[in-house]
Amino acid sequence: MLESVANWIVNVISAMGYPGIVLTMAIESALIPLPSEIIMPFSGYLVSAGRFDLNLVALAGAIGNVIGSLVAYAIGYWGHEKLIRRFIRKFGRWILISEKELDETEKLLHRFKDLVVLGSRVVPGIRTVISLPCGFAKLPLGRFIVLTFIGSLIWSYFLAWIGFVLGENWDSLGPYFHKADAAVVVLIIGAILFYVYHKLKN
Repeated sequence: MLESVANWIVNVISAMGYPGIVLTMAIESALIPLPSEIIMPFSGYLVSAGRFDLNLVALAGAIGNVIGSLVAYAIGYWGHEKLIRRFIRKFGRWILISEKELDETEKLLHRFKDLVVLGSRVVPGIRTVISLPCGFAKLPLGRFIVLTFIGSLIWSYFLAWIGFVLGENWDSLGPYFHKADAAVVVLIIGAILFYVYHKLKN
């Protein structure tokens, strides 16, 4: 399945050029599992082949990320009261989350919003979903866009540079990025289990 996705990405970028990078990175940031670890290194490889410019590749990746992130942000922003809070009011006690804890989480996000939004954009496994809680917390849209763009530009440039350096071996680091994603997921699950244990103990 991953190979099919990778082939589709390669075909889109090869056919569309920079708009293809924008499109695929927008899909990736709109909560659809399309790996940037394939999109940007392949684009970097095309830089080494003389087809693309490295700076424009990174810029296209960042623009695509912002577009996709706005979709996820909007889902969190507009669906917050209708979906999330209603769900927690009805079923929160069964999943050990109260509305008060949701409020405290949003306050924390408001307090450290710059670091959260910027830092999460370069963390595998988290960077594609952080826009949703930012929408929940109704972070200022202008600041959200700027920080998302800066963080995504750093990530896009880094991955494109790897592809540029590796050349035709641009896909050799893919398994390592997937392992990093898995490690982050394991840490998140561990944190959830610790939280559940703490709640039940109290």
